[in-house]
Amino acid sequence: MNESDSERLAFFLESNGLLPSPSSKEADLVLINMCSVRQTAVDRVFGKIEKLKDKKICLTGCFLKKDKEKLEERVDLIFSIQEPEKLYKIIEKKKVDISPRYSNFIPIMTGCNNFCSYCVVPYTRGRETSRKPKEIEKEAKSVIKRGAKIIWLLGQNVNSYQYNFPELLKRIRNLKGNFWLQFTSSHPKDLSLELIKAMKECKIKYLNLPVQSGNNQILKKMNRPYKIEQYKKIVKSIRKEIPDISLSTDVIVGFPGETEKQFESTKKLFQEIEYDMAYINKYSERKGTKASLLKDNVTIQEKKKREKELEMILKKTALKNNKRFIGKTIEVLPFEKDLATTKYNKKVKGNFEKKNKFKKIKITKALSWGLKA
Repeated sequence: MNESDSERLAFFLESNGLLPSPSSKEADLVLINMCSVRQTAVDRVFGKIEKLKDKKICLTGCFLKKDKEKLEERVDLIFSIQEPEKLYKIIEKKKVDISPRYSNFIPIMTGCNNFCSYCVVPYTRGRETSRKPKEIEKEAKSVIKRGAKIIWLLGQNVNSYQYNFPELLKRIRNLKGNFWLQFTSSHPKDLSLELIKAMKECKIKYLNLPVQSGNNQILKKMNRPYKIEQYKKIVKSIRKEIPDISLSTDVIVGFPGETEKQFESTKKLFQEIEYDMAYINKYSERKGTKASLLKDNVTIQEKKKREKELEMILKKTALKNNKRFIGKTIEVLPFEKDLATTKYNKKVKGNFEKKNKFKKIKITKALSWGLKA
């Protein structure tokens, strides 16, 4: 979602004649898109502002009230992501043509109703609100016309999209144009068989399905309303309908009170599911969340150790999964001269003549974190 917001702001600025600067030191204007999910991110924003105080600084994103009050006197403008036109107080209003992007992110909803005990998103982005299907379809047509080859539909939990997410997927997939359709993120508690069948129909080959922990007791502490047995059944259903699906997850290690035995359940889950990718986060306290009231009694050294153990399992399973592509000819989309992506959300190294144009290539080698042409 943050990447989507930044992309939209960059498009707005470039559409008004501003060019990206190689570095903040050379910039006339610095726009900071703030995320309040982790305290470390908030601390970095204050640090950046201090280093860039001789620049014009505009700030947007999500903030807790106490952070916003401290920031207002230190920057030139604070504005809402939904109101980029407020930037006209700082920049000159005009319109220019810009180059197409190979990927476009389209938020279908904002906010969250889940209140996971470690997360501040419901407090910074508010409760869930869904955009109308016609509005999303109109934006998708626009980005396809501008040359986008991958469309990512975004939401904190797309499964709870108010106007039927499986139907929205099929509606966007049926638009004219040559593009791939992807989405993120899904909450396991309400991923339906209807959605799995829609993914199959839309030829979607990648899914991020956050588990956060492999232990039911820790999931309960996290306020994640599902059990590991349910999670495994969902994965089984997905792989039954889409056998070649590429599956990633999110996980937190060292949640308050997590014992070695409870962590072993997460290791076991990683070995059983055999993920293609995982975003492994070491727990850190975030003030304002229910988890912050719990004693953070897992040492940073232990958190790093557990992170490393999961990474080692992931490295093996990712390599095993990638080996199935060796000798196969697949469609890729180059976005650099030597780098492309696939429908499976895997990076491919090779020599590519043209960017932003689909190409069929033969895979010669599998790596843990990608493929080689």
